[in-house]
Amino acid sequence: MGDAGHGPVSSRGRLFWVSAIAGWALIAWGVRGALHHHVDTRPAELARFFFGGVVLHDLVLVPLVLVAGVVLGRTVRGPWKAPVQAALIISGCAALFAWPEVRDYARVLHNPSSLPHNYTVGLLVVVAVVWAGTAVVALVRR
Repeated sequence: MGDAGHGPVSSRGRLFWVSAIAGWALIAWGVRGALHHHVDTRPAELARFFFGGVVLHDLVLVPLVLVAGVVLGRTVRGPWKAPVQAALIISGCAALFAWPEVRDYARVLHNPSSLPHNYTVGLLVVVAVVWAGTAVVALVRR
């Protein structure tokens, strides 16, 4: 058997191999661009960001999500389970999306328009609206 139980490697069709070649070509083009424009892309910082993100994802984020899923599965029952799951997924996506702004990664000195708002408060408002909407929908469905 091939990897992940998808059958023998030889049974993979033409579409698989065309997409694999196209994917690797795009990756090579991106790496070449990062190295060619090294002044702007700073390859060492890019590699640290990329591999640090992989480690952070695999050693922190995934275990937290799995533990939250187990706790959710054991504590929330009945008609509340699906709405709470949906609210957690939406809140998590919003937090991940807003993380660079919340952390002020793009703030530039002497340029107040680079990040002009309080993004932490914005994220909290979005999460509060998601949970309030979830509560309303769950109560109406009951």
